[in-house]
Amino acid sequence: MQLKEELIESHTIYRGRVVTLRIDTVRLPSGRTARREIVEHRGAVAIVPLLNPETVLLIRQYRQAVGETLLEIPAGTLEPDESPDVCARRELEEETGYAARQLRKLFSQYLAPGYSQEVLHVYLAEDLAPVAQRLDEDEAVELVPTPLQAVEAMVLEGQIKDSKTIAGLLMTLRLLEGERK
Repeated sequence: MQLKEELIESHTIYRGRVVTLRIDTVRLPSGRTARREIVEHRGAVAIVPLLNPETVLLIRQYRQAVGETLLEIPAGTLEPDESPDVCARRELEEETGYAARQLRKLFSQYLAPGYSQEVLHVYLAEDLAPVAQRLDEDEAVELVPTPLQAVEAMVLEGQIKDSKTIAGLLMTLRLLEGERK
Protein backbone atom coordinates (compact mmCIF):
# COMPACT_ATOMS: atom_id res chain seq x y z
CA MET A 1 0.00 0.00 0.00
CA GLN A 2 1.33 3.43 -0.96
CA LEU A 3 1.28 5.74 2.08
CA LYS A 4 3.54 8.59 1.01
CA GLU A 5 2.01 12.01 0.45
CA GLU A 6 3.18 14.14 -2.51
CA LEU A 7 4.06 17.76 -1.73
CA ILE A 8 2.21 20.14 -4.05
CA GLU A 9 3.17 23.47 -2.47
CA SER A 10 4.59 24.88 0.73
CA HIS A 11 4.27 28.36 2.31
CA THR A 12 6.13 29.69 5.34
CA ILE A 13 3.73 31.78 7.41
CA TYR A 14 5.87 32.49 10.49
CA ARG A 15 9.60 32.47 11.18
CA GLY A 16 10.61 32.91 14.83
CA ARG A 17 13.72 32.48 16.96
CA VAL A 18 12.90 28.88 17.86
CA VAL A 19 10.37 27.62 15.31
CA THR A 20 9.12 28.23 11.79
CA LEU A 21 5.53 27.42 10.82
CA ARG A 22 4.68 26.39 7.31
CA ILE A 23 1.55 25.17 5.56
CA ASP A 24 2.03 22.32 3.08
CA THR A 25 -0.54 21.23 0.54
CA VAL A 26 -0.16 17.53 -0.22
CA ARG A 27 -1.73 14.96 -2.51
CA LEU A 28 -2.87 11.91 -0.56
CA PRO A 29 -2.48 8.36 -1.92
CA SER A 30 -6.21 8.50 -2.70
CA GLY A 31 -5.64 11.47 -5.03
CA ARG A 32 -7.38 13.97 -2.77
CA THR A 33 -5.52 17.00 -1.41
CA ALA A 34 -5.01 18.04 2.19
CA ARG A 35 -3.26 20.79 4.17
CA ARG A 36 -0.58 20.03 6.73
CA GLU A 37 0.58 22.52 9.38
CA ILE A 38 4.28 21.85 9.97
CA VAL A 39 6.50 23.22 12.74
CA GLU A 40 10.16 23.38 11.70
CA HIS A 41 12.76 23.18 14.48
CA ARG A 42 16.58 22.80 14.39
CA GLY A 43 16.48 19.87 16.77
CA ALA A 44 17.44 19.53 20.39
CA VAL A 45 19.21 17.45 22.98
CA ALA A 46 18.28 16.16 26.42
CA ILE A 47 20.67 14.80 28.99
CA VAL A 48 20.19 12.35 31.88
CA PRO A 49 22.94 13.49 34.29
CA LEU A 50 23.97 10.92 36.91
CA LEU A 51 25.60 12.58 39.92
CA ASN A 52 26.51 9.08 41.10
CA PRO A 53 25.16 5.58 40.36
CA GLU A 54 22.14 6.18 42.62
CA THR A 55 21.30 9.85 41.91
CA VAL A 56 20.03 11.66 38.82
CA LEU A 57 20.16 15.45 38.63
CA LEU A 58 16.79 16.80 37.50
CA ILE A 59 15.81 20.43 37.06
CA ARG A 60 12.62 22.17 38.08
CA GLN A 61 11.54 24.80 35.56
CA TYR A 62 8.38 26.80 34.84
CA ARG A 63 6.99 26.14 31.35
CA GLN A 64 4.78 28.93 30.03
CA ALA A 65 3.26 26.75 27.28
CA VAL A 66 1.60 24.47 29.87
CA GLY A 67 1.42 26.94 32.73
CA GLU A 68 3.20 24.57 35.13
CA THR A 69 6.50 24.06 36.86
CA LEU A 70 7.86 20.73 35.62
CA LEU A 71 10.54 18.32 36.76
CA GLU A 72 12.75 17.57 33.76
CA ILE A 73 16.13 16.41 32.56
CA PRO A 74 18.30 19.25 31.19
CA ALA A 75 17.70 20.00 27.51
CA GLY A 76 18.25 22.62 24.86
CA THR A 77 18.10 23.53 21.21
CA LEU A 78 20.91 22.89 18.75
CA GLU A 79 22.67 26.01 17.48
CA PRO A 80 23.01 26.26 13.67
CA ASP A 81 25.57 23.68 12.46
CA GLU A 82 26.16 22.40 16.02
CA SER A 83 26.49 18.64 16.49
CA PRO A 84 24.19 16.97 19.04
CA ASP A 85 27.23 15.76 21.05
CA VAL A 86 28.62 19.29 21.39
CA CYS A 87 25.18 20.68 22.21
CA ALA A 88 24.63 18.04 24.92
CA ARG A 89 27.89 18.96 26.65
CA ARG A 90 27.13 22.69 26.38
CA GLU A 91 23.56 22.42 27.66
CA LEU A 92 24.57 20.18 30.57
CA GLU A 93 27.14 22.73 31.74
CA GLU A 94 24.88 25.73 31.17
CA GLU A 95 21.86 24.34 32.98
CA THR A 96 23.41 22.27 35.77
CA GLY A 97 26.94 23.55 36.38
CA TYR A 98 28.38 20.09 35.70
CA ALA A 99 30.54 18.69 32.90
CA ALA A 100 30.41 15.03 31.89
CA ARG A 101 33.61 13.03 31.59
CA GLN A 102 31.52 10.30 29.95
CA LEU A 103 28.65 11.02 27.57
CA ARG A 104 26.71 8.20 25.90
CA LYS A 105 24.00 8.65 23.31
CA LEU A 106 20.90 6.72 24.34
CA PHE A 107 18.56 7.34 21.37
CA SER A 108 17.05 9.89 19.00
CA GLN A 109 13.31 10.45 18.65
CA TYR A 110 10.75 12.54 16.82
CA LEU A 111 8.85 14.57 19.42
CA ALA A 112 5.58 15.09 17.54
CA PRO A 113 5.81 13.77 13.95
CA GLY A 114 2.15 14.59 13.29
CA TYR A 115 3.05 18.28 13.03
CA SER A 116 6.80 18.74 13.58
CA GLN A 117 10.05 17.43 12.13
CA GLU A 118 12.01 18.13 15.34
CA VAL A 119 14.44 15.40 16.37
CA LEU A 120 15.55 15.11 20.00
CA HIS A 121 18.85 13.37 20.80
CA VAL A 122 18.98 11.94 24.33
CA TYR A 123 22.23 11.29 26.20
CA LEU A 124 23.38 9.74 29.46
CA ALA A 125 26.00 11.86 31.25
CA GLU A 126 28.21 10.15 33.85
CA ASP A 127 31.28 10.94 35.91
CA LEU A 128 30.26 14.56 36.44
CA ALA A 129 32.63 17.33 37.53
CA PRO A 130 31.45 20.72 38.83
CA VAL A 131 31.92 23.74 36.52
CA ALA A 132 30.34 27.19 36.39
CA GLN A 133 26.60 27.16 35.69
CA ARG A 134 25.76 29.52 32.80
CA LEU A 135 22.01 29.83 32.44
CA ASP A 136 20.60 31.74 29.48
CA GLU A 137 19.13 35.17 30.28
CA ASP A 138 15.58 33.82 30.04
CA GLU A 139 16.15 30.66 32.14
CA ALA A 140 15.42 30.04 35.79
CA VAL A 141 15.95 26.49 37.02
CA GLU A 142 16.25 24.73 40.35
CA LEU A 143 18.57 21.72 40.58
CA VAL A 144 16.84 18.68 42.09
CA PRO A 145 19.08 15.68 42.93
CA THR A 146 16.72 12.69 42.84
CA PRO A 147 17.20 9.03 43.77
CA LEU A 148 17.31 7.14 40.47
CA GLN A 149 15.22 4.31 41.89
CA ALA A 150 12.42 6.78 42.73
CA VAL A 151 11.87 8.07 39.19
CA GLU A 152 9.66 5.25 37.91
CA ALA A 153 7.20 5.77 40.78
CA MET A 154 7.39 9.55 40.21
CA VAL A 155 6.37 9.01 36.57
CA LEU A 156 3.48 6.72 37.54
CA GLU A 157 2.31 9.18 40.22
CA GLY A 158 2.34 12.11 37.76
CA GLN A 159 5.21 13.96 39.43
CA ILE A 160 7.17 13.74 36.18
CA LYS A 161 5.02 14.59 33.14
CA ASP A 162 7.55 15.68 30.51
CA SER A 163 7.85 13.11 27.70
CA LYS A 164 11.58 13.55 27.02
CA THR A 165 12.28 13.16 30.72
CA ILE A 166 10.13 10.04 31.00
CA ALA A 167 11.75 8.42 27.95
CA GLY A 168 15.29 9.37 29.00
CA LEU A 169 14.89 8.20 32.58
CA LEU A 170 13.19 4.91 31.72
CA MET A 171 15.79 4.12 29.06
CA THR A 172 18.55 4.91 31.56
CA LEU A 173 16.99 2.58 34.14
CA ARG A 174 16.79 -0.21 31.55
CA LEU A 175 20.35 0.36 30.34
CA LEU A 176 21.84 0.42 33.84
CA GLU A 177 19.81 -2.62 34.89
CA GLY A 178 21.22 -4.55 31.92
CA GLU A 179 24.78 -3.46 32.71
CA ARG A 180 24.48 -4.58 36.34
CA LYS A 181 23.49 -8.13 35.38
